[in-house]
Amino acid sequence: MSDAKSLPFPCNGCGLCCEQVHRSPETAFLDGGNGSCRHFDAAGRLCTIYASRPDICRVDRQYVLRFHTQCTWAEFVAINIRACRQLAQLHEAAGL
Repeated sequence: MSDAKSLPFPCNGCGLCCEQVHRSPETAFLDGGNGSCRHFDAAGRLCTIYASRPDICRVDRQYVLRFHTQCTWAEFVAINIRACRQLAQLHEAAGL
């Protein structure tokens, strides 16, 4: 994963992925009952368990565990950036 260290995932900390955990079977276990992660502090836009968050919440870890044989780190980052943009569009379309 040497290329992952040279190009970190450019998370802007918006928290939209944390507010949409109900959309994926892989993150549904984190749902606090309203579609958002039960560990997400909406007021502060922060994860309350960030240092010990599950692997599914770690982009770099998911690459190592599941996707490193399917694409490069740069491709994986690009895929995740597109996903982030789609979440932002959903958020905007909902008027939130």
